[in-house]
Amino acid sequence: MAMIAAVFVNAQTPGSKTFHDFTVTTIDGEEFALSQLKGKKVLVVNTASKCGYTPQYEDLEKLQEKYGGDKFTVIGFPANNFMSQEPGSNADIKQFCTSKYGVSFPMMSKISVKGDDIAPVYSWLTQKSENGVMDAPVKWNFQKFMIDENGNLVGMAKPGEEPFSEAIIKFIEN
Repeated sequence: MAMIAAVFVNAQTPGSKTFHDFTVTTIDGEEFALSQLKGKKVLVVNTASKCGYTPQYEDLEKLQEKYGGDKFTVIGFPANNFMSQEPGSNADIKQFCTSKYGVSFPMMSKISVKGDDIAPVYSWLTQKSENGVMDAPVKWNFQKFMIDENGNLVGMAKPGEEPFSEAIIKFIEN
């Protein structure tokens, strides 16, 4: 009996799932398998339209323009978890991002990034028991998660850290 339990525990080792194991929904309501991003580095950002950090959209778009393509992409996940700073519908959010900031990187549908209704991909991003690397609960809008080409979490940047910070550029370029 103990041997069976030990085998079960070993089968559930942290980090056994990767970012690529999740399917999310785009801002247009289409399913998007994150496995499509195998071979790319990804900067995952929870976004909001009415936040003091909202102007980061501009530099996130510049990152996408400079580095985006076969090796890198930014992905935005709008969330209304902090002081109702993302109150709009997916259509409202898409309109805002494209008209005000010219966002061309993939935007996903609005989700929850913390709490009882946390989206599965954010549960993985924020809990060491799932990602095998670190506990990194989302503290505010525009927290950034760095995912390597193999779908592994390799780093996190706090909400106030600018998209062109040394740590993020080093992640993209190395």
